Amino acid sequence: MTASLDPMQDYGLTVDRFLDHGAKWHGDARVVTAGGDSLGYAALRDRANRLSGALLDLGLKPGDKIATLAWNTRHHVEVWYAAMGVGIVCHTLNPRLTLAHMTAMVIQANDRVLAVGAGLRDVAEALMAACPCLERLILLDGETAEPGRADVSDLEALLDARGRPAEWGRFDERSLAGLCFTSGTTGAPKGVAYTHRSNYLHTIRGLQADAFALTADDGVLVAVPMFHANAWGLPFAAPAVGADLILPGRATDGASLARLITDHMVTVAVGVPTVWLGLLDHLDAAGGETPSLQRIIIGGSSCPDSLLRRMEERLGATVQTSWGMTELSPLGAVSPRSNKPGAARGSGRPPMGLDLRLTDADNVALPDQRNTVGHLKVRGQSVVNAYFGAETPAVDADGWFDTGDLASLDDAGNLTLAGRSKDLIKSGGEWINPVEIEEIVGSLPSVGLVAVIGRADPKWGERPLMVIEPVRGQDIDEADVKATLKGLVADWWIPDHIVRVETMPLAATGKINKTQLRATYGGA
Repeated sequence: MTASLDPMQDYGLTVDRFLDHGAKWHGDARVVTAGGDSLGYAALRDRANRLSGALLDLGLKPGDKIATLAWNTRHHVEVWYAAMGVGIVCHTLNPRLTLAHMTAMVIQANDRVLAVGAGLRDVAEALMAACPCLERLILLDGETAEPGRADVSDLEALLDARGRPAEWGRFDERSLAGLCFTSGTTGAPKGVAYTHRSNYLHTIRGLQADAFALTADDGVLVAVPMFHANAWGLPFAAPAVGADLILPGRATDGASLARLITDHMVTVAVGVPTVWLGLLDHLDAAGGETPSLQRIIIGGSSCPDSLLRRMEERLGATVQTSWGMTELSPLGAVSPRSNKPGAARGSGRPPMGLDLRLTDADNVALPDQRNTVGHLKVRGQSVVNAYFGAETPAVDADGWFDTGDLASLDDAGNLTLAGRSKDLIKSGGEWINPVEIEEIVGSLPSVGLVAVIGRADPKWGERPLMVIEPVRGQDIDEADVKATLKGLVADWWIPDHIVRVETMPLAATGKINKTQLRATYGGA
């Protein structure tokens, strides 16, 4: 008897396939960096492939790790694909973290090379001094290496001296592709190691018609950092369909984003709510329109209804809300592009490839999964199974990952977050849910951003304190805010005090930093 042939080809699910596809079928589609740098996918693929050869020539091998400390630029994308294409693991570092945090991450990852973007050289040198595992710096974004430093190369010189073609994708799809640490705003940072397979399947999930739904007709402004859960997978998704990839570099202020949208005919813009608040404030102050913009995809933290309405009315774009986590690669749920203005919000539904369930505090599935609040658990093809270096799984016996969120699902399966379980406020032995208060107050036109935290109280243990960043030029009347809550929440839920801030403190990922708010205002 002769052995039967495999019925289907073994076509590895590795992320280099995305740039290969973009280069072959959409070679003229562009990767654009603020400031005018622009390159088609075909030329970018050639540079990234030759950079792969240079990295191998430096002695790196599949499974080794290269760290990147950089903003959203074309060079950063080239390093990504150069490393991942030959099985080197790309570890994205967040420049907004402390040196101590980054040092611990680099040492835990055992990174061998650090690629550093413009304006971050001093931090990179400090990391080199603090991390014995780091052997070399590679300077990106036009920075040049000084003579006499054998351990420093600039990207262009490295390509000239060592660049050579390399064969991509000759490794198992379950090999590690990337490493990203959680932000640490809800505890110690933990490493999430993405495989090629998980990134590939996450990309397909994000491209579904009721998710990001990108096409070759789109220009995608990626204002979410590449060091934040792979920029939500967009540097993979854009070349996969031939969409232009518009990268803002370090500048995500309103004026810079307005210029990029106008100059490069951006149709889809992606980022956290605070980014779009800055864009709106700029347009209101300086004038101007963004006629090419069709959709804005937001996530990272809840967005006040007043800001959603401003985006829709001022920008004339459909707003898609979403929810995700680093541990989910990160997309968890997203509202469809067909949402009508003013429709029910929430975070949408999970695309195919991800499943959600609600449990009680004892991890028992709620008998009715609709219209009740429970602890949100997730499982799927790109959900963490174990944190990087951990000896115990991050999931329960049935494979469900505990997000730490409280949530509900409506009759149609739309997800609404009810807050982090550890953010609940216990006052006089009873629980107060800050998210319900934030959603009501966030609908006020004068409110830009709002957060409710627990403040120590000698009688009740904790009482809610509200922190508001007003819309520019608007005033907040404390009595009016409290009157808005009257009858919509229990009287004892209404915060005793309201603090006005000029600028809401944000975590490194752009979310409202409740840890800092509690440190500043949470004492008795």
